[in-house]
Amino acid sequence: MRIERIDLYHVAMPLIEPWRTAYGEDAAIEAVLCRMSSGSLAGWGESAPFAAPCYSPESAGGAFAIARDWLAPALLGQTITTGDQLQERLAIYKGNQFSKAALDTAWWSLYCRQRNEPLHVALGATRSQISIGADFGVTDSIDDLLSNIGDAVSCGFPRIKLKFRPGWDLPMIQAVRDAFPEPTMHIDCNSGYRLKDLDLFRQLDQFQLAMIEQPLAHDDLSDHAKLQQQIETPVCLDESIKHVRAARQAIELASCRYINIKPGRVGGLTNAVAIHDVCQQAGIPCWVGGMLESATGSAHCIALAMLDNFTYPADIFPSQRFYEEDMSDPPVELDSNAELPSVSAFTELPEPVPERLARCQVQQATLSI
Repeated sequence: MRIERIDLYHVAMPLIEPWRTAYGEDAAIEAVLCRMSSGSLAGWGESAPFAAPCYSPESAGGAFAIARDWLAPALLGQTITTGDQLQERLAIYKGNQFSKAALDTAWWSLYCRQRNEPLHVALGATRSQISIGADFGVTDSIDDLLSNIGDAVSCGFPRIKLKFRPGWDLPMIQAVRDAFPEPTMHIDCNSGYRLKDLDLFRQLDQFQLAMIEQPLAHDDLSDHAKLQQQIETPVCLDESIKHVRAARQAIELASCRYINIKPGRVGGLTNAVAIHDVCQQAGIPCWVGGMLESATGSAHCIALAMLDNFTYPADIFPSQRFYEEDMSDPPVELDSNAELPSVSAFTELPEPVPERLARCQVQQATLSI
């Protein structure tokens, strides 16, 4: 496919309520959307690094500028036949994984449109349905959190994920486990702690958590290995796994027993599949994380999660969980005939609705040959 036009959109999508984590809170999700065209066909991609460089060193405004000024021009007019070719074209530019992901996911959408093939099939998946978990950020009170968890448990969600940060830590998880001793549950620290907090993590062993997600620094592998050696609960790496090399090194160091894979964080679907394969060969189970994307980005995550080594319920959310109205259509919805809350692959990938896109738009750029 010869890439003839690239449209980039920096958007801010208002949330129903703020999303609170160890690094702060967001009232809107800021993302970069990409429409990539070849002839009469076009595909959409999405990457959501958020407004500020708090989850990672990237921000939505910065990712938009890098894609506009450097990455998109490197692809424009080029014939790209594989995801690996696209990544090779962009490899001269260091880092900027979220920016690269907007282009990579758009290319995969365009590729599937050209082949008239569902994305999960193009990625090599053998399933067409996945189970999803329920996630809860920091709430105004423990009672509010317990009520929310109760609703999720009654709906049959197969696991619960809780944001965990200083001031919202051991007393919170004690209260949750007292109320819900049986459900599969894990915590996400969003790199809010350091190895000096070892005693806290040792105390967490008593709560029979499925894992502790990204407890230490966002770019660390070695301290996570030291932590994993001294606690029973599995460590899961998220922010630390930015590319295939980091996944290989984490496995060699025994830094974790699970890896969370987010297409945005690792530079797109091409790299996400490669990390999945490395983990599968090493016997490290994976699961797909989300960045509260619109249905456009969530559909890519859903397709990715169909691959065989994604064995833990995914962080993919029905559109109505966070948005009054999803910017893209069709929205992500729960399957009605599944025993557990689950979602199915899209045969036609969701695309932004023009008027909704316009309402959310912060800035826009078009590049064409």
